[in-house]
Amino acid sequence: MAQKYRIYINQKAILLTSELPEQAEKFQRIDPEHFDLKLIYPWVYNQPGDLFYVLSPDPKAAMKKAMKTVKLVEAAGGLVQHEDGTHLFIYRNEKWDLPKGKLEKGEKTKIAAVREVEEECGIKVAKREDKICKTYHMYEWRGKIVLKKTHWYYMKHKGKAKLVPQIEEGITAVRFFNREQVAAIITNTYPSIIDVLEVSELIKERELPL
Repeated sequence: MAQKYRIYINQKAILLTSELPEQAEKFQRIDPEHFDLKLIYPWVYNQPGDLFYVLSPDPKAAMKKAMKTVKLVEAAGGLVQHEDGTHLFIYRNEKWDLPKGKLEKGEKTKIAAVREVEEECGIKVAKREDKICKTYHMYEWRGKIVLKKTHWYYMKHKGKAKLVPQIEEGITAVRFFNREQVAAIITNTYPSIIDVLEVSELIKERELPL
């Protein structure tokens, strides 16, 4: 099985992989010798296509090396399941999202994940469970290229607590959705969130060859 990482720049995806991706003709190839995230970011951002790949015999080592070329920000969040089987989503910046936020100094990812969910949604997490996955996306902040690495965890919630969106964080709605409704969320969310929903098997495998 191919080892791979997905790095997102808005709706664009860079696939760092040990095997040629399926439907490789849909991708633009990036030379692994030039896999410097600081240099790649503006180039990818201005390309007309959305799919790119870097072929490496050791994606883990290549990713570790590339992460040193930009500012790394770590965050954590959760996919919360209510006892009735529905899942929690937030509406932020005109898109559906999952609650998450940056780690505080010295904070462990599993602690930060629960804190952010509770702060952003006004609920009490009944139980934090296993890690789902890690996602990566890049953006520019104050003239610097930033790579955000987000750690995602399964969580449980019980009861009928009032959902309170954290308005100061740009969140305007918090809602629980059933499995059928979750499928519609992917039309207005981020690629990294689709990764979380795919790994957790809330949605079927995406159509894109990632």
